[in-house]
Amino acid sequence: MEDPLTRRALLVTHTGRSDIVELARPVIERLTAAGFEVLALADEVGDLHVEGIRTVLAGSTPQAPFRTVNAEDHPADGAEIVLVLGGDGTFLRAAELARPAGAPLLGVNLGRVGFLAETEPEAMAETLQRVVDRSYEVEERLTLDAVVHTPGQQPVGTWALNEASLEKQHRERVIEVVLGIDDHTLTSFGCDGVLFATPTGSTAYAFSAGGPVVWPSVEAIIVVPNNAHALFASPLVTAADSTLTVDLAAYGHDAVLCCDGRRTVAVPAGSRIEVRRGALPVRVARVLPRRFTDRLVAKFALPARGFRNRRR
Repeated sequence: MEDPLTRRALLVTHTGRSDIVELARPVIERLTAAGFEVLALADEVGDLHVEGIRTVLAGSTPQAPFRTVNAEDHPADGAEIVLVLGGDGTFLRAAELARPAGAPLLGVNLGRVGFLAETEPEAMAETLQRVVDRSYEVEERLTLDAVVHTPGQQPVGTWALNEASLEKQHRERVIEVVLGIDDHTLTSFGCDGVLFATPTGSTAYAFSAGGPVVWPSVEAIIVVPNNAHALFASPLVTAADSTLTVDLAAYGHDAVLCCDGRRTVAVPAGSRIEVRRGALPVRVARVLPRRFTDRLVAKFALPARGFRNRRR
């Protein structure tokens, strides 16, 4: 029987890089020394080289255990925090585990951009101390629920933290769509696809497709047509409580719905996609008092000084 007072952390790691693997070991050692039970995913633990840690734990007190868990066994249940070592792709993978349990995610950026991450490797010691001290805030990030309705078939649902992207299946084809908002038809056009993004995802795929950057604290759903053949195909920012629909022409071509680049659903011709605010948010831990404006400047290397402040 598990001790309900035991503090628990789930570690999700991008094990494909040696520098990330090397960072995982001191993270495990620090948290177990502080009394945490640290869980690692079974398909990752073989790459983490934790045999020495197990030996240390066996002969030391009062450290808590380190153990492995399967991804399908709800590993974030009961976790106080989910620590993510990697880039945004690793964060999105961890979000799949943390969202159902309501566990907050704390990302350490070891990728290229890392918009979803909270801190950098050089601040790891301070970050872990804040976790131990519970000295962090938790934000709730809006998600999207998407359901594909195909005539004669059961509806298929999925969800997204960044974006739900309707995409054509064949490079040489264009899909014909009708876009609707709250049971009212807005417009129709041919296109390569349509993206529905959250504010969190506004700096990801939607940004590359020409969508606006939206502050994470704003509650909204962003709609970005992708290479639309239409005079009116500008990005839209709708209310977070709106229901958005895309009808795929029955006489046209099949498409696919891709969420966060991780979950896909086939969308045959004649199907309808409904997108609305997700029933469950993703919770993100914040340990640094850093504004989103500063994050934009740092991640995009924006020229924030202004031409009047530059040296001649």
